[in-house]
Parts: sequence; structure tokens; C-alpha cells
Amino acid sequence: MRIRVRRTGGFAGIERSAEVDTSGRPDAGEWHTLAVTVLADAAADGEEAAGDVPDGFRYEITLDDRTVRCGDPRLTDAQRTLVTRVLKEGA
Repeated sequence: MRIRVRRTGGFAGIERSAEVDTSGRPDAGEWHTLAVTVLADAAADGEEAAGDVPDGFRYEITLDDRTVRCGDPRLTDAQRTLVTRVLKEGA
């Protein structure tokens, strides 16, 4: 599974993105479970549920061929965890 996170907005407006390919990783199952939860959260809340907050971050989380959009401060725990992991490990 390829997971890509694109972060925009924030006070400085600097875009940041990173990608992780989970194929062959020993923790691939963990990533997959987290990704499935992110997709389920988006389906339950609607992908555009998070309104724009001045100077807040907006995220595009792409899981293979599906993109979910979300933003601070309304990230679910799964979204926040996935964003943090991808931006850290995919850098």
C-alpha cells in the first residue's frame, strides 16, 4: 500500500508532503489497519467535514487510489496518527 500525505496551510503556508510504501515492511499490517480506519472515518464524517480554520493545517491523505481530505482541529485520532507517521517516516 502506498500512503501519501500532503499538508498545506498553517501560519507560514509552507506545503509539506511525504510518502510511505508499506510493501514488504514488517509493520505493514499496522499501517493497513490505520489506513482502513482513516477511510472509515472519512466515510462516516464526510470527506469535507473539517471546515477551514485560519492558519490551520489541511491534509490530503492518499491511500493507493483513494484521497481523503481533512483538517485541524477536527482530525480523528487515526488521521492524526497516520499523518504524523507518514510525515516522519516518509521524509
